[in-house]
Amino acid sequence: MKTRSDTRSPAPGADPHGAGNAGPPPVRTPAQARRLVRHTLAALGPLRPSQVEDLLLVTSELVTNAHRHGGGVTGFGIGIGRDRVTVSVSDASGEAPLYERREGLRPGGYGWPIVLRLCREVTVDAGPAGKTIHAAVTVDR
Repeated sequence: MKTRSDTRSPAPGADPHGAGNAGPPPVRTPAQARRLVRHTLAALGPLRPSQVEDLLLVTSELVTNAHRHGGGVTGFGIGIGRDRVTVSVSDASGEAPLYERREGLRPGGYGWPIVLRLCREVTVDAGPAGKTIHAAVTVDR
């Protein structure tokens, strides 16, 4: 699987704004992540619009959840396989996401179920320094 990762922890003493660093700027927001996913998908050739939309929605939800529940995005990557595209988002929380059934009209809590429903496979690598969620969406290439 080919992978592309565009968020890196800065080296000690490095400029956090990326001046003098090689490579693209880090991914911090859902909009930045979606732009990177769109750019990567464009290089694959035509995909069904529904597959592109699924990947963009999964990307937005994972990055948003990293901000809301994990202290922010610490890593972001895209893996391209023969029949899938995997979005990986890391954050500083070692706690795995919770799937809670919502009653009534309370706000929030819908992102993780959306990710689970749209993805072919979702894995969570968690440890004391944080976690990475890998979410794979099936694509026709």
